[in-house]
Amino acid sequence: MALRCFPIWVCPQTPHRYPLVGRRVSLWECSSSSSGASQRAVTAVEGDGPELKKKASDEMGLVREAKPVAFHRDLSMLPKPLSASSLYSSAGDDSKVRISFQGIPGAYSETAALEAYPNCETVPCEHFETAFQAVELWLVDKAVLPIENSVGGSIHRNYDLLLRHRLHIVQEVHLPVNHCLLGVPGVTKEEIKRVLSHPQALDQCVNSLNDLGIQRISAKDTATAAQTVASSGKKDVGAIASVRAANLYGLDILAENIQDDANNVTRFLILSREPMIPRTDRPYKTSIVFSLEEGPGVLFKALAVFALRSINLSKIESRPQRRRPLRVVDGSNNGSAKSFDYLFYIDFEASMAEIRAQHALGHLQEFTSFIRVLGCYPMDLVR
Repeated sequence: MALRCFPIWVCPQTPHRYPLVGRRVSLWECSSSSSGASQRAVTAVEGDGPELKKKASDEMGLVREAKPVAFHRDLSMLPKPLSASSLYSSAGDDSKVRISFQGIPGAYSETAALEAYPNCETVPCEHFETAFQAVELWLVDKAVLPIENSVGGSIHRNYDLLLRHRLHIVQEVHLPVNHCLLGVPGVTKEEIKRVLSHPQALDQCVNSLNDLGIQRISAKDTATAAQTVASSGKKDVGAIASVRAANLYGLDILAENIQDDANNVTRFLILSREPMIPRTDRPYKTSIVFSLEEGPGVLFKALAVFALRSINLSKIESRPQRRRPLRVVDGSNNGSAKSFDYLFYIDFEASMAEIRAQHALGHLQEFTSFIRVLGCYPMDLVR
């Protein structure tokens, strides 16, 4: 007499590495003979598809066809788990990053964007406000914004935009300024009688332009000046713009570095919808804005919270509150006088991942009526 057993499919109760509908237990065939009972196991082996499609031998007495179980053969095709380094790899793979900037191609803001993300796609915008809105509407990934110049000082309008919009500073770029005198092909700098450029660029090149006896004419920005000169084709009209603008609009560079101050650097901010996760593996900078409660020495106390923890302040800027520009001062004057109410923008050299920075902001809240962190980002050392 012969005993025949059939394959049994069961679902495991414990989690398995691969998602399976069912697992096949070993297939056993028992037979009895005069020489004694014997058992033999037949188990499905991954990758033995052709053999499993055949019927087992008559000697084993199997009556059904065994089917293979599908497993992932190429483990490299499986999704890889995220690692800590994955959170910070966006700067290395910037081929799909779209960055908005104010101006037209060839502007210094575009150069700053390419400095931060060499392979990015730059998107020109007519106004700074438009560059912010492009990020908020998901038309681009980031925006680049000039915030201050080592010669011209702070760009106050852009400080106001930082507060008006809910974008986060994720990077800074210090771009050395190289103002170039540009002209149509074939002319010399002695032939230039008038020059177009942004008012700030003209102010930074006063001495050089006076030496050449050139008349200064204001333009919307440096790149627009270069485009205008290229379109006009006039030999007596030049532009002050960047090397990139000269290459884009086919102009000759008649002179480089004509700015009066050789150490001319513009600081740009890269803005994003999401903040950067602060770290401590390199020097970081944190930007905040706050307003103070009324009282004697309140500003001193606010700044002291950083000095007490050896945190260096690299920038402090004050701007009037537009919604509440004036307030009554209560004191010996019985409230008869009025003073301006200010917002204070501060950059300090510490990461929000550091305990001392967290304690400093907690201490600062005791003296403020409003506080907001604009961003925590790696410091860019001046080149």
